[in-house]
Amino acid sequence: MTRLDFLKSIGFKGPALVALLTSCVREEDTFVEALSVQDQTSETPATDTTSLGGATDVSMKLKSPAAISTEALNAITGVKLRIDLTLSANAALLTVGGYLIKSGIVTAQSSSGVLVAATQTCSHEPKNKVIFNKTEFYCTEHGARFSLTGSGLNTFGNAGLTIYKTATDGNTVVIY
Repeated sequence: MTRLDFLKSIGFKGPALVALLTSCVREEDTFVEALSVQDQTSETPATDTTSLGGATDVSMKLKSPAAISTEALNAITGVKLRIDLTLSANAALLTVGGYLIKSGIVTAQSSSGVLVAATQTCSHEPKNKVIFNKTEFYCTEHGARFSLTGSGLNTFGNAGLTIYKTATDGNTVVIY
């Protein structure tokens, strides 16, 4: 039963119902347009372009500190997820603002060209509704907002979000 249904069932109607539904909402909890794209007037950050081999032959912009050797990538322990960037199914990570959801983890390329990863499960209520929205993680269920470091940006997100480390050699992304 939703809050609206509950309040209606105990007899609230009209203006009284609206007053109750909006009384405990703060300005920062208001709706965020999760699927819109904002114009960026800032300069593009300095990036290196790494050509990815394979049938897709795509290019990916990543800041040079983000890429490590394949040997170092394979030596990482506690790996939660590996993503093959040469597969077209994972092409969303090749664009700034693009994201993938796999195995309960949201992986995205931030506006600075760095790969970020977080759990898909929102801390406000345990729902797998977290997506990447321009410059932050956003829960489509109740509007919880989280920074790239996992801290809450509004009251729904005040419990924070689990953030994972990422590493790439240009062909594979490892989330750990």
